Amino acid sequence: MINTGEWIRQWAQVRPGKTAVIDNGIPCTYGELNGRINRLIGLFLSLGLKKGDRVAVLLYNSQPYLEIFFALSRLGAILVPLNWRLSVSELTFIVDDSGSRLLVFDAPFADNVEKLRASTGLEVFISCGPSPTEEAAPLIGEAIDYESSLRAHPATEPELPEQAGDGDPHIIMYTSGTTGVPKGAVLSHRKTFFNVLNSDMLFGLSTNDVAIVVRPLFHSGGLIIGSAPFLYKGGTVILKRRFTPTEILETVERYRVTVLELPAAVYQFILNECRIQDYDLKSLKGCFTGGERVPVHLLRALAEKGLAVSQIYGLTEASTLLWLPMDKAREKMGSVGRPVIHGDVRIINKHGKQVRPGESGEIIVRGPIVMNGYWNRPEETDRAMRDGWLHTGDLARVDEEGFAYIVDRKKDMFISGGENVYPAEVEKIMLGHPKIADVAVVGVDDEKWGETGKAFVVPKAGVQIEAGEIFDFLKDRLAKYKIPAYIEFVADLPRTGSGKIRKYLLKGRKGK
Repeated sequence: MINTGEWIRQWAQVRPGKTAVIDNGIPCTYGELNGRINRLIGLFLSLGLKKGDRVAVLLYNSQPYLEIFFALSRLGAILVPLNWRLSVSELTFIVDDSGSRLLVFDAPFADNVEKLRASTGLEVFISCGPSPTEEAAPLIGEAIDYESSLRAHPATEPELPEQAGDGDPHIIMYTSGTTGVPKGAVLSHRKTFFNVLNSDMLFGLSTNDVAIVVRPLFHSGGLIIGSAPFLYKGGTVILKRRFTPTEILETVERYRVTVLELPAAVYQFILNECRIQDYDLKSLKGCFTGGERVPVHLLRALAEKGLAVSQIYGLTEASTLLWLPMDKAREKMGSVGRPVIHGDVRIINKHGKQVRPGESGEIIVRGPIVMNGYWNRPEETDRAMRDGWLHTGDLARVDEEGFAYIVDRKKDMFISGGENVYPAEVEKIMLGHPKIADVAVVGVDDEKWGETGKAFVVPKAGVQIEAGEIFDFLKDRLAKYKIPAYIEFVADLPRTGSGKIRKYLLKGRKGK
């Protein structure tokens, strides 16, 4: 039976003194980590948590996040990661949609959690870390304290009433969609395991590997690709709430980091702000990036500085699908590589046939790395998964050697600073403004974030509206990274004969 939660327990028996996690400079061994996970399982059991229950987590990157991940795995309860960049209304939707009854949160989020307590069905609250202010929200005093509660339970192996495994849900990871409504991708223990095996092969891992986790743990990239594979292999992960570009290079040098996986925007910051040649980076055996559109000129500039970066392609519903081997980073610059070992990945034309070299087609995948489906959304699941194949909606072409190159991202989606932005979601909120008659949002190039949003707004007849009004309207309704950076007022939007907005015409407009 596959159960992700067993990994730490097994390493605690084999190499109890090996460092598993370094959280904000503080190391924790596998033996210590396993003891804390056992204590946390005891806490969860005392609260009546059982297999299938959903637990929402609103935490920065930290050791407790990983403890919760493994404790819930062993219990058979389901992790619901919350993106702390989201607005309260967005968080409310996810909490209610998932049916989460327990929330673990970082004290700095207490004000938002107070609002969630009033607007959701959450029953139990666990607070991590000290309050950032003396006048903390009342909830801090009423919530269960994470650290003191752990000490109240034994570090010995707990008796588990029932365990999960294989196809049972492990995580519900929410991703926005073209409909504007977030969908919870249900990820099983089997999926997590085979994704980890793919990463093991991709990174060439051993117990000596060390990784910095820069991507947030509420994302598949931070949790399933950046952390879980290294802990599966008995390696070490380094966590911190935030890393500056300089701190990333200093950490590589100090801890002899072996694998570096960063968003493209962070690599750009490193280029802009650091003298790479001043750091000893010889411990690195591979550098990787994925998720957003990666300019070839950025890859070339990094390679010239001694950082040859390989690309990865994946999505929440299936994690890594394509990867470029480290030894091909320079030769195949701009490619996202070939399919992973565990998973049947194909690129098909409109007739459903495998594309020929030079031809573009849609990326589809089936096998153990694919999600179970979308939580309580059978129609959405049926649209995405047809005849056992997950249709990504992303287009790629292949060269003569079978290496893939991304041609276009999923429909209108763009990626800003490593975060997916779905225009339909933003447009849906903007149309709630009393002065907006119509709107279209597109992604435009941005020097800092790679891409950012631009909204073309058609005001209602006879009204005056300023951009500032729209920004104020969106401030409490959308996460900051989703709010368009630019607004252009137009008389109408270009449409097809069937009424669909021709966004490619908007993207081609000069200026911002």
